[in-house]
Amino acid sequence: MKTLRQIFSWVIPVVIGLILALLIRQFLFQNVRVDGPSMLPNLVNNERVFSFKQSKIHRGSVVVFNADGVDPQVSTKTDYVKRVIAVPGDTVKSQNGNLYVNGKKANQSYIKMDQRKAGTGNWTLKSISKQNNWVRNAGATKVPKGEYFVLGDNRTVSNDSRYWGFVPKNKVDGVVKVGFWSKNKTRKYNVNQFWKHYFAN
Repeated sequence: MKTLRQIFSWVIPVVIGLILALLIRQFLFQNVRVDGPSMLPNLVNNERVFSFKQSKIHRGSVVVFNADGVDPQVSTKTDYVKRVIAVPGDTVKSQNGNLYVNGKKANQSYIKMDQRKAGTGNWTLKSISKQNNWVRNAGATKVPKGEYFVLGDNRTVSNDSRYWGFVPKNKVDGVVKVGFWSKNKTRKYNVNQFWKHYFAN
């Protein structure tokens, strides 16, 4: 009996801890590993970040989402990390390195001019949806209700909304935040707080 009590004395706290960890991961936040170069220079390959599940999604927010069912080339749960460029109801256009959301020039100071010009291309939602044969929302002129238009910061290599369309809200796992351990204040700002100045001059 004594042995049984001793076993329960350490088993119960472990079980409680596991349950709490699962609940936190499911409903509050989780640790995410960035895979690949598509978010350079602000997030690097293998960088560890937090994904906050209850945070509000803004234009300029960096999000993690399940690409299965979004990118036609993905057939299993695969996390993509991208930046939200436009939210439901927005129009989007890219011209000469500038992004225009609802006709207003977006602030892209989080990347260099060559990344904007060489990587982004010239297009409207309607033109790229037809050019890239989107499976969903072909010919769209606005971001549909409950969906987002996302781009990687490293536009020349990023596989993003330009090629397969919008990200449904129910596919988004959370908003990405760089942890306190990051020593690069500029990159940290560009991920954690940039959305506050999305249309800043």
